[in-house]
Amino acid sequence: MTDTDQIRTAQTLARQIRELCDSADRTLRFMEVCGTHTMAIAEAGLKSLLPANLELVSGPGCPVCVTEKIFIDHALAIGTEHDACLVTFGDLVRVPGSSGSLATCRSEGGRVRVVYSPLDAIDIALSEAPRPTVFLGVGFETTIPTVAGTLKTALARGIENLFVLCAFKTIHPPLKILAAKKDLDGFLLPGHVSAVVGLQCYSYLPADFGKCGVVAGFEPLDILLGLRELARMAVSNSPGIGNEYARVVRGPGNPAARELMGEVFDAADASWRGLGRIPGSGLRLRAAYSRFDAATHLPVEVPAAEDDPRCLCAAILTGSKTPDKCGLFGRQCTPDDPVGPCMVSSEGTCAAYYKYGDQRRSSNG
Repeated sequence: MTDTDQIRTAQTLARQIRELCDSADRTLRFMEVCGTHTMAIAEAGLKSLLPANLELVSGPGCPVCVTEKIFIDHALAIGTEHDACLVTFGDLVRVPGSSGSLATCRSEGGRVRVVYSPLDAIDIALSEAPRPTVFLGVGFETTIPTVAGTLKTALARGIENLFVLCAFKTIHPPLKILAAKKDLDGFLLPGHVSAVVGLQCYSYLPADFGKCGVVAGFEPLDILLGLRELARMAVSNSPGIGNEYARVVRGPGNPAARELMGEVFDAADASWRGLGRIPGSGLRLRAAYSRFDAATHLPVEVPAAEDDPRCLCAAILTGSKTPDKCGLFGRQCTPDDPVGPCMVSSEGTCAAYYKYGDQRRSSNG
C-alpha cells in the first residue's frame, strides 16, 4: 500500500468513525491499555482525526510506569549491600527511586548492565561469578515467557549466582478493576500481550461489565480499525471482543508460552502504581525455581517509599488525569530530569505528550 493509499484509507476510517459517533447520545470514552498504543497514537497524531465526542485515555499498560518506587529502592539496596550486578531492560534505568536511579548507581561505580534479552543475563552471570547477578523482573505476559525460558536454561546449566527480583504483572486483574469504571465504554486491547494470552480470555469484559474490547496492532491504520470497531459496538450497544490484529493474534494465543510461564511462575498479589495492591495480579517463582529468588537469597531492609505528592502518574495511569493537568509536567518534570516514571518510559503517557504534544482534535478531522 502506497503512502497515498494509506492516507486515503485513514481518511475513510476517520469518516466512518465520525459517522458512528454522530449517532451516539454521549461522549464515547475508550482506554488504550497498552503504552505502545499510547505512543503510536501520539506519534501519528490520530487524536486530530477523531470527533469531539470520542475520547481516548491512557491505561496502566506500561510495565515500567506501574512499577512502584520501592522496587527501584529494593534493587539499589541489593546492588549496594550484596555487591550485585543489576541487569535490566533500558526503560528502567532512569526511573527515579527514593535516592537516585539505576543510572545514578552506575555513574557512582555500581554494576548496572542493560540488556535486550533476558538470556543475556546468563552470560553476564557467568562473567561476574561468584558475584550475584540480579535480573530486574519488570514486564507483562509479553516478556515473562522469555524470562521463564532463561531461568529454565539457568537451572539446567547449574548457574548458581543468577537471581531475579520479581515485579512481573499480569493484565487481567487490573483490567477487571478498570472495567468497573462507569465512565469507560471499552478498551483498545494490547496486541503484544494478546499474542500470548489470546482472545477468549477477555470474554468477561462484555459478559460481566457490558464493555467492548478490540485487539489492535500498532500501525495507524490498525489503531483506526480498532477504534472503528469499538465505536460500532458502543453505538449499537452490542459489546463484544474484536480482533483487528489477526495477522499476529489468534484466538488461543500462544499456549506454549503460557505453559512455560506456568511451569516457572505462580500467581501472587502485586502492587500497582495508581491501583494499589491487586490480588493475583503478579507472579512469584515456584518452589522448583525458588533458588533464583533475589528477595529471599539476597535479603535487605527496604523502607517504605512515598511518591512526590505533586506527581500525577498514578492518576494518569488510570485515565483519571492527563499529563497537561500535572503542575510538574514540562517544568520540574522533563525527560532529562523526570519526577515520575510516565515521563521516563518509552511507553509512558507523559513522555508521549512531551514529545508529540497534546494534538487536540481539529474540527474538520
